Amino acid sequence: MSRDYVLPGIAATAVPTARLTQQVLHAEGVDPHGAGDAVLFVHGNVSSAAFWQPQLLTLDQRWRPLAVDLRGFGDTDPLPVDARRGVRDWSDDLAALVEALGLERVHLVGWSMGGGVVLQHLLDHPDRVASVALVAPVSPYGFGGTTGTDGTRVYADGTGSGAGAANPDFVAAIAAGDTTADGPTSPRSILRAFYVGQEALPLDPSLEDVFVASMLTTRTGVDHYPGDSVAVEAWPGAAPGERGVLNTMAPTVFDVSTITELAVKPPVLWVRGDRDQIVSDTSAFDLAFLGSIGAVPGWPGEAAFGPQPMVRQTRAVLDRYAASGGRYREVVLPDVGHSPHVERPHEFAVALLEHLTRPAAEPAGLT
Repeated sequence: MSRDYVLPGIAATAVPTARLTQQVLHAEGVDPHGAGDAVLFVHGNVSSAAFWQPQLLTLDQRWRPLAVDLRGFGDTDPLPVDARRGVRDWSDDLAALVEALGLERVHLVGWSMGGGVVLQHLLDHPDRVASVALVAPVSPYGFGGTTGTDGTRVYADGTGSGAGAANPDFVAAIAAGDTTADGPTSPRSILRAFYVGQEALPLDPSLEDVFVASMLTTRTGVDHYPGDSVAVEAWPGAAPGERGVLNTMAPTVFDVSTITELAVKPPVLWVRGDRDQIVSDTSAFDLAFLGSIGAVPGWPGEAAFGPQPMVRQTRAVLDRYAASGGRYREVVLPDVGHSPHVERPHEFAVALLEHLTRPAAEPAGLT
């Protein structure tokens, strides 16, 4: 896999673990091995650790900022993704990485799908998590196929979620290594249209090239992105399969709302943009919302299959988290899309540093 997405000042370290060899990016001079706490950044879907590089260069090295490539992305071993386990393959990989690096505890930062991985890891290893930062995170009830703030499934089999929701032209463009902006479904076009808000454009051309190269490290196919799907009679005609990336976030296998039941609740920071079109109550990637605006034919209507209120679902869970002894802070950045750490790197870094340095007992309000 090419390293043309690694910025000056960033080093890439291959870390053998009990499960697979994982690539970790970090600033030059930062030793990823050693005792103590570290800040571990976890990327989202169709990306890699490369999207965190500006933050790795900005965050004070005393925090030991590290960014990992998840399996199937970047230069980590491309082992298959078993979607029957939700995102637990990635959570278990993180546990193996923490063990291999000799870390005692980690401050976890998860973006989009990575937010779901981070919350799953919190459920799996609560004693190792010092704090959690969620950046435009997937809903605690997954992506697609649910309604209401309590994440009620529209169909028991998760119809409307999973790999069947992927755009085949986008998948083909990734597989072909398309670096152009010639079509609306090329990775560069998707980056410009959906990963960032329009107020963030134009991106620095060199950084845009880095991010496109990062997106193109995504492995495609039934064991990776998007995965397999099952044809069903109910609208929109597909239910999640058992393999690959998008099926890990189907509501049949993914539900991290039980963070509210943890005995010890680390502080949570939630950062999002007010123009996010990916994780939104009106997501351009939610088939139910697309049906409601006529973009996907045959939508059965609001009562039968309403759009997923992703942001309201997250807030409802975090409100319960706070009511049961935890605390969280919501930071909403204006004119920002799905990538606050890319679009407003300084503001994001300030919010993250405040989160990391705030004493655990200190209350936090909403922003």
